[in-house]
Amino acid sequence: MTVTAFLTVSPDTEGSMAPAVATAVETLEQFDLEYETTPMGTILEAENVAEVFDAARAAHEALDADRVGTFLKIDDKRTVDDPASAKVSAVEAELGREATSRHTE
Repeated sequence: MTVTAFLTVSPDTEGSMAPAVATAVETLEQFDLEYETTPMGTILEAENVAEVFDAARAAHEALDADRVGTFLKIDDKRTVDDPASAKVSAVEAELGREATSRHTE
């Protein structure tokens, strides 16, 4: 997979966005891509940019709200066929450790 994207779909709501976000995430199951939902958005991985655009559009359109904001950031690295996890691994190699906080609760 060479296309990595960051997708955020947000309805205008006064309550929790979780139900609407769950609807948008569920919509991604219709597409041939991998995804990982984070607290701030969903990481998408696909073979081509068209699949990312199609999935993002479907997630946006799946929300039944008066107003929906969608943010899509795409990294289409065409010379390397590495998954998104390879990018994290490269940063961790530079750090010499995992790229996570060491704080404990």
